Amino acid sequence: MRIDKYLWCTRYFKTRSIATEACKKGHIKINEKAVKPSRDVFPTDKIEVRKNQINYKLTVLDVPPNRVGAKLVDMYRKDTTPKEAFEHSDLLKYSKDYYRKKGVGRPTKKDRREIDDYTTNSLEEE
Repeated sequence: MRIDKYLWCTRYFKTRSIATEACKKGHIKINEKAVKPSRDVFPTDKIEVRKNQINYKLTVLDVPPNRVGAKLVDMYRKDTTPKEAFEHSDLLKYSKDYYRKKGVGRPTKKDRREIDDYTTNSLEEE
């Protein structure tokens, strides 16, 4: 089975075309080598999928006949993603958490003054 179809069947990607695009961009590796979407998958292959800034690592146990339900996915792959990868994504989420929500608009005069004070103070300290 093709790698793009396998990733779609095991529900790593919502559509097969998204899985194909990820392969073309080099986000999919089999046995530590970037692959094309047409590369075949066999049991015991180690796959690395880069999705949402997380490197998922999985081992192919079997090849599904077609797209499977979410409860049956574990029959066809073993997820060996380390927990540190998920902790890293949580840190990214918190680092992007500003006091101004997205879409609120331009900074106010007070915000600009605080930004200027911060930048001038950090330059003076050096």
